[in-house]
Amino acid sequence: MGLFTKKANPPQDAPAAPVAKPAPKPAAAPAGGAATAAPPPPAPEAPKALPKRDKAADDRFKKFNELKGTIHRKLVDQLDMSKLGSDASGELREQVRQVVVALCEEEQTLLNHAERQRLAQEILDETFGLGPLETLLKDPKISDILINGPSQVYIERSGRLALSEVKFKDDAHLLHIIDKIVSPLGRRCDEVSPMVDARLKDGSRVNAIIPPLAIDGASMSIRRFGADPITWDDYVRYKSCAPEMVEFLKACVHSGLNILIAGGTGSGKTTLLNNLSSFIPEDERVVTIEDAAELRLRQPHVVRLETRPPNLEGKGQVTIRDLLVNALRMRPDRIVVGECRGGETLDMLQAMNTGHEGSMTTIHANNTRDAVQRVETMVMMAGFELPQRAIRQQFASAVNLIVQAARLTGGPRKIIAVTEVQGMEGDVVVMQDIFRFEQDGVNSEGKAVGRIVATGVRPLFMDRLRSHGCSIDPTMFGQRDLVTDENN
Repeated sequence: MGLFTKKANPPQDAPAAPVAKPAPKPAAAPAGGAATAAPPPPAPEAPKALPKRDKAADDRFKKFNELKGTIHRKLVDQLDMSKLGSDASGELREQVRQVVVALCEEEQTLLNHAERQRLAQEILDETFGLGPLETLLKDPKISDILINGPSQVYIERSGRLALSEVKFKDDAHLLHIIDKIVSPLGRRCDEVSPMVDARLKDGSRVNAIIPPLAIDGASMSIRRFGADPITWDDYVRYKSCAPEMVEFLKACVHSGLNILIAGGTGSGKTTLLNNLSSFIPEDERVVTIEDAAELRLRQPHVVRLETRPPNLEGKGQVTIRDLLVNALRMRPDRIVVGECRGGETLDMLQAMNTGHEGSMTTIHANNTRDAVQRVETMVMMAGFELPQRAIRQQFASAVNLIVQAARLTGGPRKIIAVTEVQGMEGDVVVMQDIFRFEQDGVNSEGKAVGRIVATGVRPLFMDRLRSHGCSIDPTMFGQRDLVTDENN
């Protein structure tokens, strides 16, 4: 039933012979009277059979790729590939498919109909798309694609990692796909610049690193953003937050409070920032600054800025800090920075304190108290020897609200705290949780479960919300459980 049936039989017979021959040897061992000598031989036997089956599969995969390469070269000879773009129409793709099928028929290979169709589809993916990645990118349930060399591609579905069946032909094939992703963005990934951040057309975030920095071969990770972006209705339906929290956050954004979104890697900070930005009034001018443009603001008056890496001579680099300083001259009502991770944090705090109210950014931090310490550290990276108290005062006067996101045990992502920054007492930044998630344990599926509660603390900026026309019911903050997870 295989692709090359004449050459597939020998590998199947080969494993059978080694398994049959070692079997009598363990039986002969007890003749010496040693009962302990019998168990060891079976242990090495089992692993020996597996690599041979893997070798047969590898040979099969190699032959299939050789055939695909042969047909692809013939396709290049027959067509003007420069006129074929990734945005080719369906009619053009179908014409190319027919050419590929005709080339398959010319090859003297034992291919059934399903294998011909698969071969044709893979060649089309190589021609118009990203090769083996196309099948994964078409699956909306996959949130992460993690590539550790050409033969190991992991995917994440519903918060769980699993090894996929997708493979690249070799290292050169993987490097070609990486180049195909980064080249249209004016970036490169080579020995001079072996690390690169990029994005796909759907906004998915891409990071690639190649040798000599990646010892075992090129590695690439793709953080996907679905075709249907997550909305606040999804947050509420999945119990990632409570309806009262959505109403409160909407009022805070509309009233121009400065918001800091904190969370660990993969906690959903960018998605949360996207959704918070949806509450910005449409009559305001917004400037976004990112390393790789991912934000999808829905307002009509948005200016998007993106950093630039250095060129071959090591010149021409434009950092987030450079763009942030320039953005202050662009008359923005609000500045949205995709992520602060260095000296630009000081400029961001100053912008929040100098008339650009309602600005937002994200940082990596495990909890709200860690977020303050992380901001202190990043401000020190700006190169100014500021006293710790001065940094904290700057932070307390600039940031009004911290929204903490987290990815919990088993994969669920939640907003675990909405915290007000109330000011300074001595040398300490005073903060109070308005809403928070309290974990009760883990259910039978291994997922964290708990309750989102209102702490009973009424924020000090209620008058500001009212002055901007936001009517918030004070009873919303009464101490009680708002959302409770089902404990299966």
